[in-house]
Amino acid sequence: MDRIDQLRSFLRVAELGSFTAAADSLGLPKASVSLAVQRLEAEVGVQLLHRTTRRVQLSADGAQFQQRARDLLDDLEELQGMFRRDTSQLKGRLRVDMSSGLARQLVIPQLPAFLDGHPGLEIELSGTDRRVDLVREGFDCVLRVGPLDDNTLVARPLGVMHIVNCASPAYLATRGVPKDLADLAAHALVHYVGTLGQRSPGFEYHDGQRYRSLPMRGAITVNSGEGYSAAALAGLGIIQVPLLGARHALASGELVQILPQCVAEPMPVTLLYAQRRHLPRRVAAFMDWVTALIQPELERER
Repeated sequence: MDRIDQLRSFLRVAELGSFTAAADSLGLPKASVSLAVQRLEAEVGVQLLHRTTRRVQLSADGAQFQQRARDLLDDLEELQGMFRRDTSQLKGRLRVDMSSGLARQLVIPQLPAFLDGHPGLEIELSGTDRRVDLVREGFDCVLRVGPLDDNTLVARPLGVMHIVNCASPAYLATRGVPKDLADLAAHALVHYVGTLGQRSPGFEYHDGQRYRSLPMRGAITVNSGEGYSAAALAGLGIIQVPLLGARHALASGELVQILPQCVAEPMPVTLLYAQRRHLPRRVAAFMDWVTALIQPELERER
């Protein structure tokens, strides 16, 4: 292997945390990938990866080397393609992350058209509700719903999702339809938290001046968007969910909108990517496509 192949092997091992998974991803024998990383470590004179029987993870030196190696390969790709005007000739792998709801409802159904126009691209799509570490986990870009907590990344705001309060017809038939906040004392809330063990703030609403939270009872707490909607459909309580994610269930009658005068704060939707000297053309092409796909579904932030 030449040095470029060694770098590619190292980056895949670092991203996947496994020599076996990296070898499968690259279509190479595991021994070849292991040897490539060993030779790279010998050349740079430091240990880039810590290896145990259970996991492979970056050393402190490896974390610094990873970012420089990624920049170098991005620069090489930009150099090789700088005179190509036809974006259908773009090649390479894209690793992106977004919520499972956005992936399932909007992005994946339209991906065939994007890939038909870019046959040289391969996409690794992570559909998760946890906050991934874009740089450490090797993502090219992340489509994030909710407030931002990392100012080291480049942010492209796309708009906001408005929130609606929903419950199933069966639940409302049993508990009644709440007309105001006082009525919520007789109701249950499906609680959503980022990590199980955290405490849900309760039912969010605007009091005319600012957003507040009303503590509510609830028999179930979930940590995924899919579980959140499923709990409401099962009649387990009220949810506060983006209209975009609930519109099909509302249109079919599986969910019913309630308390339209007491809605939670709209959720910003943002594309995030790492600061680089040259943004790879394949990443720019995907971000432009996903922006054009999602932005019509959003409203501008006021």
